[in-house]
Amino acid sequence: QVHLVESGGGLVQAGGSLGLSCAASGIALVINDMAWYRQAPGKQRELVAIATSGGTTDYADSVKGRFTISRNNAKFTVFLQMNSLEPEDTAVYYCNAKGFLIGATYFDSWGQGTQVTVSS
Repeated sequence: QVHLVESGGGLVQAGGSLGLSCAASGIALVINDMAWYRQAPGKQRELVAIATSGGTTDYADSVKGRFTISRNNAKFTVFLQMNSLEPEDTAVYYCNAKGFLIGATYFDSWGQGTQVTVSS
């Protein structure tokens, strides 16, 4: 099993910044993709940003130029720096990791979610 723990959510005014962190723990794991998703009330969960083990990143169009994803492969952590926040960014943000455990067991794990609220 891979356990993900998120931190860093909170309340911020429009135009402000927040940073989210996610740490993965498990036994001898190899993580391929680490990503951030979000889910606003009444909406489907959507991909916000993804970072592959090879260093490739991609973003939802709505956050390009404002959010930055980064990861520390040695520490199995991923970060999301969110700048120029807008009320539309208000959502529960979830960390996701995909990869393999010992024995080639595939995993696709989610964190518990952290609330981000942007006031206008």
